[in-house]
Amino acid sequence: MQKHNMQADSLIEKTFLNLIEVHKGILHKVARLYMDSSEDREDLQQEIIIQLWRSYQNFKGESAFSSWMYRVAINTAISYFKKEKRRSDVYTYDNIKEPENEDYNPEKDRQLEIFYQAVQELNAVEKALIFYFMEGLSHRETGIQLGLTEGNVRVKLNRTKEKLQQIIKKTNYES
Repeated sequence: MQKHNMQADSLIEKTFLNLIEVHKGILHKVARLYMDSSEDREDLQQEIIIQLWRSYQNFKGESAFSSWMYRVAINTAISYFKKEKRRSDVYTYDNIKEPENEDYNPEKDRQLEIFYQAVQELNAVEKALIFYFMEGLSHRETGIQLGLTEGNVRVKLNRTKEKLQQIIKKTNYES
């Protein structure tokens, strides 16, 4: 009986790790939005994986694994972001690097750097709204993920986009 349980546990673990590998882009994107240093991003990714594993037995397959993973990742990032408070009001962006395995384009790189700098000025919910928008989720799907009404998502997302544009304009004037 115990050997059977170990085999089942091993299969569950293998399935979980395969799903994480298939959807690892979610980890990178969430970490990139919430943390500005590579060390902090790695720590957050590890924390998300731990939380995913801890709650994996609660995943019933009623939604896509990726949808469930988004929810756990964003909730973990928001909690981690609040808990850590390692941030000061002054951010440094000297060693920000984009994820590997993309062709290097200096102009695109500069635009992404400006975008991610601007995102760092958003609050945790605004970051989640932008993340889900970038992932192509509808207002309804985003509302489900964040516990907001569809109309509330629409209004908050529009305000967040406007806020990002203002931050980016300010950044461009200053550089």
